[in-house]
Amino acid sequence: MVETTDDWIVSRTGIRSRRIVETGVTTSDIAIEASRLALTRSGISPRELDLIIVATVTPDMLTPSTACIVQAAIGAQNAAAIDISAGCTGFIYGMVTAEKVLLSSDYRYALVVGAETLSKVTDWTDRNTCIIFADGAGAMILGKGLGSQGILSSCLGADGGGADLIRIPAGGSKIPASQESIANGLHFLKMNGQDVFKFAVKAIPEYTNRVLAQAGFSIEDVDHFVFHQANLRIIENGAKRLNIPMNKVLTNVEWNGNSSAASIPVVIAEAEEAGKIKSGELVLMMGFGAGLTTGAVLVRWGS
Repeated sequence: MVETTDDWIVSRTGIRSRRIVETGVTTSDIAIEASRLALTRSGISPRELDLIIVATVTPDMLTPSTACIVQAAIGAQNAAAIDISAGCTGFIYGMVTAEKVLLSSDYRYALVVGAETLSKVTDWTDRNTCIIFADGAGAMILGKGLGSQGILSSCLGADGGGADLIRIPAGGSKIPASQESIANGLHFLKMNGQDVFKFAVKAIPEYTNRVLAQAGFSIEDVDHFVFHQANLRIIENGAKRLNIPMNKVLTNVEWNGNSSAASIPVVIAEAEEAGKIKSGELVLMMGFGAGLTTGAVLVRWGS
């Protein structure tokens, strides 16, 4: 449908394959599956959850929140439930929000999910986006009482001046759905790739250094770096600016594509399952995306 080749795609993005949900599968479907896996691995009962946050730009519908659909499906009737729309930084925003809520004496466990079905909003005739975006879901449970383990520092940021660089123009109050908006493809994801690349390669070192400085650590102290899986070339460029060897950077964008808010938790889930991340290690996660939004979290891993 577009003029491209495998060599062209790989040379510019590093992406060799992507994951796309089957017809009829929704964002909540894969969010529920990821949530159940996280609950099983953690040993936490759904009824023990106090908060559910789903980070997504592809919710099942504008309202109710996808988090409420997840809450009902997993039987977490005691949990508050909200969605966060922060683009590809969504999972980091969710982690930091959960962290701050857990500082309250009233909350003990939070489920944070990053889930996207970007294939639903991809224009398959747009070469700039159709070779990049994919679907996926990952989930993490945060809790209290882990001693030296857990979140050591975090920071969030936004630059609304870049809001037009990554957007889905129609479907909201500005451009309600109409025959015209559909005919003009305004319900598909639009992206200015060059400007996003420039923003990302600057954001990676800035927020990596910021979150490390807050906790009193250096680049050398970190065992694993997990950057948003936007594009392998962006990740490589950011790592080079920080003098990080690529063997300390966890990636799966080569095989999974860019799944927005799901990319960071999916990388971590795969790495932990493969035994690459061990309890007590320092893991730095950094996201950047639509908004423009940025954020980073430094974690002493506990499982």
